[in-house]
Amino acid sequence: MTRTDRLYALVEELRAVAPRPRSARWLAEKFDVSARTIERDLSALQQSGVPIWAEPGRSGGYCLDQAHTLAPLGFTVDEALAVTIALGMLATSPFGDAASSALRKVAAVMEDRSLRETAGLATRIHLLDEDRTAVVPDEFAKALRSGQVLRIAYADRNTIMTSRDVEPMAYVGKGRNWYLIAWCRLRNGVRAFRGDRITTAEPTGEKPPRRPLHPEDLGIVHGVLHAISPGGEVAKHRHYGVGTSI
Repeated sequence: MTRTDRLYALVEELRAVAPRPRSARWLAEKFDVSARTIERDLSALQQSGVPIWAEPGRSGGYCLDQAHTLAPLGFTVDEALAVTIALGMLATSPFGDAASSALRKVAAVMEDRSLRETAGLATRIHLLDEDRTAVVPDEFAKALRSGQVLRIAYADRNTIMTSRDVEPMAYVGKGRNWYLIAWCRLRNGVRAFRGDRITTAEPTGEKPPRRPLHPEDLGIVHGVLHAISPGGEVAKHRHYGVGTSI
């Protein structure tokens, strides 16, 4: 977690429990840093104008003014349930931690009555999953955002291990599996790397120009490839799927 992410998460944590306090020690354990680091972070937030104050005493700690909150989200119950299901489906993906954090933030700024109704309906939603866990390196979920060349150790479908430098281009999800689409410098072409076959992934620090990616670049004729946009529109590119690297 970067310091910027931690500062935002600190505000969200204090907002969620306001007006109750959180001690520096409690926050330090949650964010896996020292209490001194937490105190420096909180001081920086106070200096930037966030209304955080210290409450003295054995049960004291740091509090956030309840007025410092976002306006409730105007989700309908159906919309909120859809968001809950979508983020819940990512729980076992490489993006599970981010999905859980996003769901907590959505819940924190929802209107209370809608949140209670959504939570009640969500208890009736169940996901049937395979009895296995796809373990992927931490760098997998950060690959596209960082834009850095990754040096990966990869086991292909025949369990043959190779070391490759790859330029991240996209992600593709297929059932339980997630693939990193990348320009493979070893093969000099676009390849799909299944996340649970990447045993290690280390950023090299090199940031190459972003390569364009077209559905036909995948070159595999199975299924339908959906492109998702932040605006909610979904584009379909028929006759394309995803396979593993060769």
